[in-house]
Amino acid sequence: MNADARPSPESFLRQAAREERGQLKLFLGAAPGVGKTYEMLTDGMRRLKSGTDVVIGVVETHGRRETEALIAGHAVMPRRMVDHAGHSLGEMDLDAILERRPQLVLVDELAHHNAPGSRHPKRYQDVEELLDAGIDVYSTINIQHIESLNDVVASFTRVRVRETVPDAMLDGAEIEVVDIPPDELIERLKEGKVYIPAEASRALNHFFSKSNLTALRELALRRAAQAIDAQMLDYARSHALAGSFAVGERVVVAVSEQPSGPGLVRAAKRLADALKAPWTAVHIETRRVQGFTDVERKAVADTLALASRLGAATASVPAQSVLDGLRAYAIDARATQIVIGKSARSRLFELRHGSVVDRLVRDMGQVAVHVLPADEDQVAPPRKPLRMPWGRPADYLWSAGLIVAMTALGRLLLAVIDLGNIALLYLVPVMFAAATYGLRAGLFAGIASSLAYNFFFLPPTGTLTVSNPENIISILVLLGVAIVTSQFAARVRGQADLAQSSARANAALAGFSRSLTSAASGNELMQAICAEIARLLDLRTVLLLPSRDGPDLRAAYPPEDRLEQIERAAAQWAMDNGQPAGRGSSTLTASDWLFHPLGTQRGVLGVLGLARDDAGEPLRSDQAALLTSLLDQASIALDRMALEEEMQGARQVYERDRLRSALLSSVSHDLRTPLTTIISAIHELKQHQPSALLDTVDGEAQRLNRFVANLLDMARIEAGALPMKVEAIDLFDAVASAVDDVRQSLAGRGVQVAIPPDIPLVRLDPVLLHHILINLLDNAGRYGAPDTPVTIRGARTHDGITLSVVDEGPGLPPGDMGRLFDTFTRLEGSDRAKHGTGLGLAIVKGFAEAMGLTVSADNEADPRGACFTLHIPDTRIIIDLPDESLP
Repeated sequence: MNADARPSPESFLRQAAREERGQLKLFLGAAPGVGKTYEMLTDGMRRLKSGTDVVIGVVETHGRRETEALIAGHAVMPRRMVDHAGHSLGEMDLDAILERRPQLVLVDELAHHNAPGSRHPKRYQDVEELLDAGIDVYSTINIQHIESLNDVVASFTRVRVRETVPDAMLDGAEIEVVDIPPDELIERLKEGKVYIPAEASRALNHFFSKSNLTALRELALRRAAQAIDAQMLDYARSHALAGSFAVGERVVVAVSEQPSGPGLVRAAKRLADALKAPWTAVHIETRRVQGFTDVERKAVADTLALASRLGAATASVPAQSVLDGLRAYAIDARATQIVIGKSARSRLFELRHGSVVDRLVRDMGQVAVHVLPADEDQVAPPRKPLRMPWGRPADYLWSAGLIVAMTALGRLLLAVIDLGNIALLYLVPVMFAAATYGLRAGLFAGIASSLAYNFFFLPPTGTLTVSNPENIISILVLLGVAIVTSQFAARVRGQADLAQSSARANAALAGFSRSLTSAASGNELMQAICAEIARLLDLRTVLLLPSRDGPDLRAAYPPEDRLEQIERAAAQWAMDNGQPAGRGSSTLTASDWLFHPLGTQRGVLGVLGLARDDAGEPLRSDQAALLTSLLDQASIALDRMALEEEMQGARQVYERDRLRSALLSSVSHDLRTPLTTIISAIHELKQHQPSALLDTVDGEAQRLNRFVANLLDMARIEAGALPMKVEAIDLFDAVASAVDDVRQSLAGRGVQVAIPPDIPLVRLDPVLLHHILINLLDNAGRYGAPDTPVTIRGARTHDGITLSVVDEGPGLPPGDMGRLFDTFTRLEGSDRAKHGTGLGLAIVKGFAEAMGLTVSADNEADPRGACFTLHIPDTRIIIDLPDESLP
């Protein structure tokens, strides 16, 4: 193939930007235990021995002796200790590494979440900062941590990984796949080289099954191949290298206005699926597109839309001819397979101009060309060639006037120049007419010039007789010049038209982007979107955003536009499904408006409605590409505005929470000292002079003391300063202790404890668990029906232990379960209807989450009442294991 000799500017800039940054190398594995960390340390040791300054930023050995042995030869950066929830966590010290500036840093577990309070929430963001500083980085990652494959992995492993890394990290990195066969990995797991024995047994039955490992292995190899293929193409384009470099297959299908287009696209989809290859549908725009009817334009747009829905990339490429455009695009895309339809042109045309397929096969070298015939009912009748207009009379008058002028000039110069040179003067009007007015005016000028030259200059003059046969050559040359010049001029005009069309589209997008950037508020932004799109496409526009009452009209151009019920239904459907709806689409076509969704990765932000004043089709097919670009920019601008508003709201919430935490802490500390004095005084008075009044005061003081304690606990939760001391706990003993402490709140009620005697011990903080149980029991005693028992149930489940506190009362209002655990929340008509601050259950949730537990609320059917359930996961259960093996 003869590729364009010019490098791609975009690829060249990306290559230059990468050279200024540090280089990232990723050791990619299909699953834990394949040896990624070991291979990274081994490669780092080789670099160290070759003279490179290598340091270890962070490496997790997981107790593997062979991995720990490799660390001995490296310089290890001390970790930065972060206090969180009573634990001291060691994180990579980013600032210390930047200050030391080594040549290479080894950073294990790229997908790791940093502890709260770190500069970046994710470790890969730390790595980005190291790369920006010009430091090379080695890191490790498993295939399930890649963002785009997260759902795919979860679909067959039934395990959703929360720590993910953007795909962009792989696209610019050197990738080394660390791979071992599934059987060997399973054997390593059984030998305890990956997890401790108890965890290994559970992993073998779930994530580490042979079928899962095989699928993960295939995903890792395929994703690595895709990343390497993208890097290779970028390098080839930036260095203007010819060839397809076909490590993987790439399919390009050429579509046209023919009815066979959808069938061609579906065939290309089947081919791409069979080859497991990316594919692109491309439409080549030549001058003949200007003569398309509305039906033909719609056919092209519908075919490209079908390809996009089937997963293809789409493109419209301006070119002088279909063959030139398809060849250039296929070379740039490094296509290995081209799919085209059989030409509908006549046999005579093929004989005269040569077969397009033959020329494509000849020019594309090793690229496979698939020619698919269309069914007879899918072949459109041959288009009648566009009748070329004769042009304006003025074109011929100007041409004739120029011929007259050249004739007069020739008569004046006849005495001083040769007769043969007089013929050259007539080339001027011929070339001028052909280049300016087209082929027909050029032929007219050629014939008229030949006649004038013959009549006024060739002997015998005054007649149209040619005495010298050699002069016939001059006449033929004039005609040939007219034909050739007009053809070249037509080609240049076609290229100019295409360039002008592209320039207009680029200018429109640039102006649209400037208009959106200058918007100072959300309302200005939405009005600018409507006004600019209406101006560029000559349409009426409306912009609707989702709300509780359905699509909300937020901007329109002209401003007086209003929508009927059918239009709102179409807008709602477009929001819900993320696809166009209304006139010109395949859904709710009775609407006068066509609605396009404005979507980003966060979902559909709104819809843009388009309509014409004449109630015709809202969008012409030749406007589809421009509209797509405008919608993309509008979506990004709306998303940016929404993010700014969310950040502003988050800042306000942060300031409010900070103020509330300070107030809670101040009030609780100021109340604690006098309250302690009051309680001590009451106890002293009760010893000398007991009375019912003192008992009442004592009870209320104790309740106030618990309230102050709750305020302190809430302040600690929100400040993230909960000290924890984890130890083995018998749940039955913990429940008995809590029941004893709240006996006054449970006065007059029976307490039924239903905890199996064989329930295992758990590793929790006894103080936090005691507070949880006290608040749950106090809540049940205060809000349950009078003289009804409170039940405490414990049960072993497949994934842990549940501990439930159940009362017999009115229960909880439907739909409010999630709000129960919010701070200062009190639900009317429920267990929260009586006096209270709304802190007890918020503290329960905060303490539970601090220990890695979850708490939920629901209603009991028989007997009716509220049920609060504490879920203790498997990781907190003691199953006859030594203490050092427990988390």
